[in-house]
Amino acid sequence: MNSSIDKHLYVAEIVESSLYTWTAQCWRWDHIPEFGSLVHVHNKKRTIYGLVHGITTGSLDSNRYPFTYQKTEEELMTEQPQIFEFLKTHIICITLGFEEHEKITYQTPPEPPKIHAFVGPAQTQTLKVFFAKPDFLHLLFQSPDITQVDELFLGLLRHLKKHNLLTEEKINLYLETLTLLIGNDYRRLSILMQRIETLLS
Repeated sequence: MNSSIDKHLYVAEIVESSLYTWTAQCWRWDHIPEFGSLVHVHNKKRTIYGLVHGITTGSLDSNRYPFTYQKTEEELMTEQPQIFEFLKTHIICITLGFEEHEKITYQTPPEPPKIHAFVGPAQTQTLKVFFAKPDFLHLLFQSPDITQVDELFLGLLRHLKKHNLLTEEKINLYLETLTLLIGNDYRRLSILMQRIETLLS
């Protein structure tokens, strides 16, 4: 990346990478993309898109551990602000596709994101285009790296709702594909549909 890049559009930096999943450390421990939100990584060849499915916060120093003070965050910020300087937050993302030559492909990219590449949250227009079709669901629901895929899917829907991009038509489109991916697990699909209805209410 060149030095003229607008770093305000990014929030994290890749520290571990593979074709299917990657980990980024947030530049601020308390400024992180939401669970279920879409993020992107740019390089000279393409843009890789990932969904945040894990968030962890801990100590920067392996020899230092946070311990209890019995004080609120506001009290700690006033009395001992230095303790927050030793915190770090990692986000873990699953690859959902990539964009090359202005075309989005819902497949595993030819190369993983590069170490130290910047990670930023996708803007509303990108969300609108990327999630216009249900093609991303194949990578999401067939990933061996996701243990709570239904929760992640609901997190994604919640994120789309937040951006006013969740419609009944879109949900029905997603559910048609999910029916094929889940197979004959009608109980799971029924529970998922109930939870989606609760999300929409």
